[in-house]
Amino acid sequence: MGSNSSRINDLPKNEYLKKLSGTESISENDPFWNQLLSFSFPAPTSSTELKLLEEATISVCKSLVDNNPRTGNLAALIKVFLSRTKELKLSAECQNHLFIWQTHNALFIICCLLKIFICEMSEEELQLHFTYEEKSSGSYSSDSEDLLEELLCCLIQLITDIPLLDITYEISVAAISTVVVFLSCQLFHKEVLRQSISHKYLMHGPCLPYTSKLVKTLLYNFIRQEKPPPPGSHIFPQQSDGGGLLYGLASGVATGLWTVFTLGSVGSKAAASTELPSPLANQSLLLLLVLANLTDAPDAPNPYRQAVMSFKNTQDSSSFPSSVPHAFQINFNSLYTALCEQQTSDQATLLLYTLLHQNSNVRTYMLARTDMENLVLPILEILYHVEERNSHHVYMALIILLILTEDDGFNRSIHEVILKNITWYSERVLTEISLGSLLILVVIRTIQYNMTRTRDKYLHTNCLAALANMSAQFRSLHQYAAQRIISLFSLLSKKHNKVLEQATQSLRGSLSSSDIPLPDYAQDLNVIEEVIRMMLEIINSCLTNSLHHNPNLVYALLYKRDLFEQFRTHPSFEDIMQNIDLVITFFSSRLLQAGAELSVERVLEIIKQGVVALPKDRLKIESLKRKLYVFGTVSQMIY
Repeated sequence: MGSNSSRINDLPKNEYLKKLSGTESISENDPFWNQLLSFSFPAPTSSTELKLLEEATISVCKSLVDNNPRTGNLAALIKVFLSRTKELKLSAECQNHLFIWQTHNALFIICCLLKIFICEMSEEELQLHFTYEEKSSGSYSSDSEDLLEELLCCLIQLITDIPLLDITYEISVAAISTVVVFLSCQLFHKEVLRQSISHKYLMHGPCLPYTSKLVKTLLYNFIRQEKPPPPGSHIFPQQSDGGGLLYGLASGVATGLWTVFTLGSVGSKAAASTELPSPLANQSLLLLLVLANLTDAPDAPNPYRQAVMSFKNTQDSSSFPSSVPHAFQINFNSLYTALCEQQTSDQATLLLYTLLHQNSNVRTYMLARTDMENLVLPILEILYHVEERNSHHVYMALIILLILTEDDGFNRSIHEVILKNITWYSERVLTEISLGSLLILVVIRTIQYNMTRTRDKYLHTNCLAALANMSAQFRSLHQYAAQRIISLFSLLSKKHNKVLEQATQSLRGSLSSSDIPLPDYAQDLNVIEEVIRMMLEIINSCLTNSLHHNPNLVYALLYKRDLFEQFRTHPSFEDIMQNIDLVITFFSSRLLQAGAELSVERVLEIIKQGVVALPKDRLKIESLKRKLYVFGTVSQMIY
């Protein structure tokens, strides 16, 4: 590197890097550092180029690993960076581009080395490399023992205290990215880390007082979505729209961390590579999620999770309980707007899930909003395009719906919101439909997609649980939504008959041959019957609690009445079929009295009149409020 621009292919032969990794000790006051840090490095724009960068610096890093215990050059580089950060705020105010540029470059080198060191060695070895300073082999001085902690604390101060200007944007992203890299130790351990260096430094000592300030800063970075400065506003080399080299380096690490604390990536598709308008917002969100999902230390809970769980709205004037540590306030309206706008990214969906699940203040605020469609529609669009999304993104969207549908107020209000021209729903033109009916359509479509494609047991569990939570509050269902509810039951009924037929044939075959092992059709039949029962309970809950609000569901029920005939006397469904059979019988009788060849409009009119005439005490009312259905052996459900 040095004052001239460097290319990846030139790095193994670069004289400054050779000196840094060589056998000669370099004092932190040596002019060498100014020469080393005066480089302009063209940013890799793909994972391939990032891999080439790592491959090109292997020899340099190996040399540094071998020689650093004697030279202490890594410690010297870190001390150069630390000394520069003390003047960073003043340099930003004075618009000292050169000083900030060199400080950024120092952090870039540290981040690259840190990533490789973490990949290649244990935490104990890593700490030794950050503590060795004496030139004699195997010794180190006491004043450098906490150099890694000092670096981490310095980065946190940089993130929270340095004003965000055009000339400080890149180094702010770099600081956040370096902390993400530092937290990647978990990737290289099969067991859950509870006593790692990240726990030691982040949950104790000088870093701990910055907890609430750091979480608040990262949240506001996400909310504000600040774009990188335009070319020419600073003296750094022009970066790609993706956000620069250090951003790409840490994003690769964050992708690995992602699978550790989300619902996994089995069967999921690779996320599409898209240009991010705000690298700072994206990296801040990734760091926030990693911090919030760190495991508790053996002697202390995760303070970052505590901060995420307890922050309040700036308009909330009530005092924080003394038992709530690391509390702060933030503008909930701005947070809500950002969450609504950013749901195309799975990390933003994970943040929304985390806040709804863990922060009661946020959950209460969101459920009280009168514009919930701004939040629900992006979630529904994720589920609608299930084949294009990662599995964990779909899961999180579905669980968010499950959390929301636990609230009766939400279940009522979504049927009062009327939407027009939902362009992304392509199965049918929906010129006007309630948000509640659209939610039902999307969830049912997800179930049917899962039945034929992914066959994921938990997806069905949560889909049916969401419908069950909503069923008592169904209001004015769109005719298409009512049709799809009965169509799904028809699909399950056909599956039931198929499995029943296979079981019968298998039983006959067993009488002629006892040598062939038989499939466990009885278990399959039990599972499919459990699912059918859930659908019958959902229909029954709607009929018993809101029959007069749903003539379209009664119409669809009557149109497909033959589907339910086989379940009337079935021992598994007799109890739940009582109300459904009563409704079918009552309205069928009124239609017969009205004569033949009735129009759709006339049938609906008869149904509306019949609802008034049907004695309410004849329907057995049951509660179907459930947070989650557990189907036992759902692993073989309806497949």
